[in-house]
Amino acid sequence: MRVAVRIIHLVKHVRRVGLFFGAALAMAPCLAAARDALPIERLVLPPGFHVEVLSDRVPGARGMTLGPKGTLFVGSRAQGVVYAITLDPSRAYAARVQTVASGLNMPVGVALRNGALYISAVSRIVKLDNIESRLDNPGKPIVVYDKLPGESHHGWRYIAFGPDQRLYVGVGAPCNVCKRDGDRFAMIGSMKPDGTDWQVVARGVRNTVGFDWQPRTRTLWFTDNGRDQLGDDVPDDELNRLTRIGEHFGFPYCHAGDIADPEYGREKRCADFTPPMAKLGAHVAALGMRFYTGKQFPKDYRGSLFIAEHGSWNRSRKVGYRVVRVVLDAKGNVARQEIFAQGWLGDDASVWGRPVDLLTLPDGSLLISDDEAGAIYRITYRKP
Repeated sequence: MRVAVRIIHLVKHVRRVGLFFGAALAMAPCLAAARDALPIERLVLPPGFHVEVLSDRVPGARGMTLGPKGTLFVGSRAQGVVYAITLDPSRAYAARVQTVASGLNMPVGVALRNGALYISAVSRIVKLDNIESRLDNPGKPIVVYDKLPGESHHGWRYIAFGPDQRLYVGVGAPCNVCKRDGDRFAMIGSMKPDGTDWQVVARGVRNTVGFDWQPRTRTLWFTDNGRDQLGDDVPDDELNRLTRIGEHFGFPYCHAGDIADPEYGREKRCADFTPPMAKLGAHVAALGMRFYTGKQFPKDYRGSLFIAEHGSWNRSRKVGYRVVRVVLDAKGNVARQEIFAQGWLGDDASVWGRPVDLLTLPDGSLLISDDEAGAIYRITYRKP
């Protein structure tokens, strides 16, 4: 009788194992199909570069940051949530996507320091302590700072920790073009990690949604979106470099370094302000930008800037919807710009994706977030 009972239990166990592996095998093609559903074959990159879908289960994917344990955190805008993506060991795809914060007001920006995840939420900066150890139960966000403007126009904020360990926050103008308090709008500010010692770092910045520090010089570079309603081809979006605290980059008086604003341009000269390091094109919506710090890409890519162009919304012919590489010379000036990845915009002006932010992984591959497709892409290089 005992032998018979053991045989019955063994048969049941084998059936359960068979069902488990059968379900796993059935699920694997589904997961692969989900990652292959996006038309990434339309994306064009330089020879040797390859793109794959890390995950297409990240609706509204915006800002990205990577935890020391390898968790990828991704902000969103209209969705009001922050995602945590657990990568598989090869980093080829997302093994798990979960929500660690919800109900927030446009939590676009995410940044990590000492195990805490900092999140922008328009008028507030909040944080989740020990986040990588509490992904299944992150708790309620703690308010770090709550004195930022509450206006929603350009209210989504990019954030990042600088080499000085201060948290930098972009605060856009609450309008297309207007003159408001320069200590509260159209600027970049910074604070200590505990929310104290707020100070204005850069002024005259209409709306930056991406910045990074050059590794060699530790200087701050940032993108800035040009104003609308001056036509299809002016003014350009800007790539700027900060050389001193409080530096003014022209808004609302001057755009792209040499275009006086029709309303405010009579008050001050363009020569009074710092011109951009590079003009990026009108209405391309230059957002995230990162210096490439990896070693996987060819040697001449090291130290380059990558900029995500989210794409135009009010131009008669669409532009942007691509990633651009900016090459600097030995003196740190812009030598040239070139298209790195394109194909989200079709020849018939149809759009299936909009790049937002970029991030270099420790293995040297490059991630791109896409809020239109709700996806994260991974770009790798193999010598042809």
